[in-house]
Amino acid sequence: MSIALAYNTTGHASELEQLIQGCIHNERGAQEKLYHLFYPRMMAVVRRYIDQETQAEEVMNNGYLRAFQKIGQYNFQGSFEGWLRKIIFHAVADYVKQNSRYSNKVVLVEKDEYVHKDHADKLYYDQLLKLVHALPDATRNVFNMYVMEGFTHREIGNLLGISEGTSKWHLSEGRRLLKDKIEKLELHLKV
Repeated sequence: MSIALAYNTTGHASELEQLIQGCIHNERGAQEKLYHLFYPRMMAVVRRYIDQETQAEEVMNNGYLRAFQKIGQYNFQGSFEGWLRKIIFHAVADYVKQNSRYSNKVVLVEKDEYVHKDHADKLYYDQLLKLVHALPDATRNVFNMYVMEGFTHREIGNLLGISEGTSKWHLSEGRRLLKDKIEKLELHLKV
């Protein structure tokens, strides 16, 4: 099934628009098709923050439930995938906020150091993703929100219920930890 996001030239609604209309009318078949259509991309968003498969599935399903409840608010302007991603992300943020062990931590910001480009170039995407998943939960969440999703520290603070300074510290700490891990991998990489 293709993901058409605009009206086709014959004036008929696209497949995606038909699915959305079916979801607005609470048609289970349309909901199932829409779920499966965007599942891989939405699960990728969830898995950046939640590495446990069971919790990731739960958060994903909660996000889709919210989306189906709010789908009548989608006005067919802009990307439906972007609209859905935002709802899924808010489900992730709520989960992270409820399960954060560091929400009241007061910290100082330290200066970031950069990893040498040659070290980073030798890493494959999956290896880098494993290193990010190995970060402490709160640090990983802030790192992903800032680096992968493009949120500001103010937005991260509001979503996670932490201060901007705490957000900045977690980002700095995540970068420092990743830098150290990447440099240690250099021992195992052929030069």
